[in-house]
Amino acid sequence: MLDHIYRQVIIDHYRHKRNFKELSGKNILKVYYKNPTCGDVMTLFIEVEHDLVKKASFLGEGCSISMASSSMMTELIQKKSLKEIKLLRNVFEDLIRTGELTNEKIDLGDSISLQGVHQLKARHNCALMPWQALDKVFRDEAEYKSYNK
Repeated sequence: MLDHIYRQVIIDHYRHKRNFKELSGKNILKVYYKNPTCGDVMTLFIEVEHDLVKKASFLGEGCSISMASSSMMTELIQKKSLKEIKLLRNVFEDLIRTGELTNEKIDLGDSISLQGVHQLKARHNCALMPWQALDKVFRDEAEYKSYNK
């Protein structure tokens, strides 16, 4: 029963992607990311102000898992601090890699519906794609800031 509900949540996010749009403005960080294992692609947009992600969105093409995960992640990280997001990211990766929720106090929102992906090792990168893009946004931004000091 729960597997069926989770599948429905994934399908809903795939068919009705949340935050599927380009963001523009002066505080927008943007990164293009291609899943190295399957070719799914996305451009992630995040608006950061004072270590808080105000808005997050994406554009892209890919399988139902990568697109649903992108939709879920953009919903989850909005209005969260960078510290909170790092914790969410780590707990989500543990969920995908092990199938276990390593911190019961963390609410992954709809992303919990991707728990079953842990059984499909070839699909781990699909579920983790938006989080890997987010890592790249922050890495690129840190490099830019240190270069322009």
